[in-house]
Amino acid sequence: MADNYIEKREQEIREARPRIVKPHPSLDSLLKKNRSYRGYDSSRLITREDLLKLLEVTRWVGSGMNAQPLRYRLVCGAEAEKVHPLVKLGAALPKEHLPHPGEEPSAYIVVCSTAPEGKVVDIDLGIAAQSILLKAVEAGLGGIFILNFQSDNLQKALGLPLKPIAVIGLGKPLESIFITEAKKGAPLDYYRKGGAHFVPKLNPEDLLI
Repeated sequence: MADNYIEKREQEIREARPRIVKPHPSLDSLLKKNRSYRGYDSSRLITREDLLKLLEVTRWVGSGMNAQPLRYRLVCGAEAEKVHPLVKLGAALPKEHLPHPGEEPSAYIVVCSTAPEGKVVDIDLGIAAQSILLKAVEAGLGGIFILNFQSDNLQKALGLPLKPIAVIGLGKPLESIFITEAKKGAPLDYYRKGGAHFVPKLNPEDLLI
């Protein structure tokens, strides 16, 4: 009887304890944090398993006619060294916007396509890339969508059977990026101040026609 009483009392105490519910980030907060990071903490390693978790979101997103033409090559660890010199994280940007040596992305997802690149494939690419980057932010990481890279050399370096059409760099961001309100008609160029990176964005009212 005593043992049964104690067990019941312990269960009552457990059930009476308040449950701690961790707040889930909103879509708005993920979108605001999902910036084009160019400097990363090399001590934060990203494994193949980490990349697979990010890639899983591509199973749930839309694809034109459900053709699912995109294919992905996961690059991490020492192999990422092959990719560093073949991608540019902002060819038209001032030098101060680019990463210092040793601050390159820790890993990459190289995107290829089984179908000729065109409007539908490019839309699929945008949806998939944005979803991967949002998932990265949710995991406490960050990334950058790269279209400026040496396609033929990258294909050869990684032994890819398909031509790459995009590269997603991933890692733990070192830099702080903030969104600022842009006045209508004002320049929309990125700028740096006090070591931080600022990105002007128009208000919804200024986007209406």
